[in-house]
Amino acid sequence: MKYSQGQLGRVLVAKIEHGDDLLKELSQLAVKEGMTAAVLFLIGALKKASLVAGPQEDVIPPSPVWNSFDDAHEMIGIGTLFVDHNQEPVIHLHASAGRADDCRTGCIRGDAEAYLVVEVIILEILDSGARRKLDAITGMDMLGF
Repeated sequence: MKYSQGQLGRVLVAKIEHGDDLLKELSQLAVKEGMTAAVLFLIGALKKASLVAGPQEDVIPPSPVWNSFDDAHEMIGIGTLFVDHNQEPVIHLHASAGRADDCRTGCIRGDAEAYLVVEVIILEILDSGARRKLDAITGMDMLGF
């Protein structure tokens, strides 16, 4: 295990509106506000989304299992935001989304369109030194210090 210590900075409250691209809006907000690290708490609904719901097999590098929906689902999520080597925000967001008996859980990637509203609480992390770094073994941007 590796870790660092930081401090809480600003607390932002955001409303992602109907039809907005969730990940795009969060990334743009991070750039606008100069945030390099944060914790994200989300609640609301998505009209459509693409999720990774685990690997095909328990091997490294993983081959993702993709799952998606294109009808409104209630959702709750938690995630992190850290910048990469280009100072671009990278969002790692896990969520559960459900509609009637259809419930899905995974890492939201690609398309994620808000339905009605997604409320987001953002807790900024200062001075932790945490960044996303390309991991040669997995081929993924992993947390590093």
